[in-house]
Amino acid sequence: MTTSSSTNFEPDVTEFIEEAFERCGLELRTGYDLKTAKRSINLMLAEWANRGLNQWTIEQTTQTVTKGTAEYTLNSNVIDILDCSIRRNTDGTNIDLQMSKVSRSEYLNIPTKTTEARPSQFFLDKQIAPVLKIWPTPENSTDILIFNKLVRMDDADTAINTMDMPFRFYPCFAAGLAYYIAIKKAPERVVMLKQMYEDEFERALSQDEDSSSFRIAPFLRHGY
Repeated sequence: MTTSSSTNFEPDVTEFIEEAFERCGLELRTGYDLKTAKRSINLMLAEWANRGLNQWTIEQTTQTVTKGTAEYTLNSNVIDILDCSIRRNTDGTNIDLQMSKVSRSEYLNIPTKTTEARPSQFFLDKQIAPVLKIWPTPENSTDILIFNKLVRMDDADTAINTMDMPFRFYPCFAAGLAYYIAIKKAPERVVMLKQMYEDEFERALSQDEDSSSFRIAPFLRHGY
C-alpha cells in the first residue's frame, strides 16, 4: 500500500461552506447562500477572539519609546497584550526586564503619572484602536518595548481564500460554521451541531496551549 506523501489539504472558503451546508442537510445553491455563510464565518471568528487566545494569532512586536510619552496607539487588529518587557542597552548588552500588567483601576490610581524613570508597568486600554499605556513615563528615547500581542484572524473575504488557521482547527471550524448556518436554515439540527462544535473546539483548544516541564518535589521535615 502506498500513501499519498502529501500533507497539503487546505480547503478554501467555498469548500468549508459546502461541508457546513451538507452537515445541515442542505446544498449550497445561490449567491446569497454564499454571502450569508461568509458573514457567519466572520462573526464566528469574532466569537473565537472572545473565547481566549489562539497560539497562531500571537505576534511579537517592538515599540521604541519616546521620552516623556506614556501612551502608544496600536493597530486596530490588536485584541490584547499578553506580556511586555522593556529592553535597555547597557554597555553594549541588551537587557530585557519584565513589566507588570495592571488593570484599568490600578492604572487610574497611580498618583503621579508624569514620573519619569524606567517603565515597569503597562495597561492596555481596549478602545477600537487600542492604546498601550506605560508607567513610569520613559526617561529616554532609546529603550524598546517588546510585547506579545494577540491579533484578530484574517476575514473570509472571497470564496477562494483559505482560512488563517492551522489544520488542527479545520474540524472545529467546519462544525462551528455548520452550527451557525443551522441557526438560520436548519433549526432542527441546532442542538446536535452546537454540541459537536463545542466538542471539536475543546479538543482543538487542548492542543493549542503552551507546554512546559513541571516538577513536584516532596517537602520533608525532620523531627516529627
